[in-house]
Amino acid sequence: MIRENRLKQLLRQGRPALGCWLNLASPIAAEIAGLAGFDCVMIDHEHGPGSLTDGLALLQALSGTPATALMRVPWNDPVYVKRALDLGVEGLMFPSINSAAEAQAAVRACRYPPGGTRGIAYGIVRATDYGLNVERYRESVDENFLIICQIETVAAVAAIPEIAAVPGVDMLFIGPNDLSGSVGRPGQFDDSEVAATLARAERAILDSGCWYGGLPYGTRTTAELVAAGCRMVLAGSDIALLRKGAADQVAAFRQLPGPASGAA
Repeated sequence: MIRENRLKQLLRQGRPALGCWLNLASPIAAEIAGLAGFDCVMIDHEHGPGSLTDGLALLQALSGTPATALMRVPWNDPVYVKRALDLGVEGLMFPSINSAAEAQAAVRACRYPPGGTRGIAYGIVRATDYGLNVERYRESVDENFLIICQIETVAAVAAIPEIAAVPGVDMLFIGPNDLSGSVGRPGQFDDSEVAATLARAERAILDSGCWYGGLPYGTRTTAELVAAGCRMVLAGSDIALLRKGAADQVAAFRQLPGPASGAA
């Protein structure tokens, strides 16, 4: 189903957007997230177990909701990218982009010739409503589509100005866990070098002209990210929401008093 990219509209208006990771490969979880009011959802094919067939089912579930349907691909692989695009995703996130050349390769994989290398199958893919709206798709896809590059290494932080200058790159998204690992202290967000590296990445993105995306980490909250200029926050996941809801309910039950003495 071809539609306007609501997330890009929000970003262009200067409004922050809230998103949710989808790791369960469950169309029901995807539909719930979309109906709950998230501005976008990120189907995670880097760390999630889902296949592209599963991704198709999630996209179909999301088509009846306002949420913009994004996907993180496993790697900067033009073959996987081509297949994801043909499913009709509204944006792609590329993990671990470390240079302008890698960012250029990502953009070219998302573009039809002559601007890129994406294979052409207009007549049969879901992205064009299975060939029913080929011209509308071709005319709008480059402007409507969102390309996100993840900044996850010390080398990437140094290259932010060059990555951001690549035409077609819309957003730079800090991956705090991998970035802290690149410093050699995974998950140690109170470490001075990790904190300085994250701050340097944030400042460089804000100065770059690209939109800044991120997720809460350590004691850094969604509110603090938005206040700092983060435009898209992926604040949770279907797994985390289910885990917390289940754990909280069990914990509350375990605190209930036992039956009154003499009760049947």
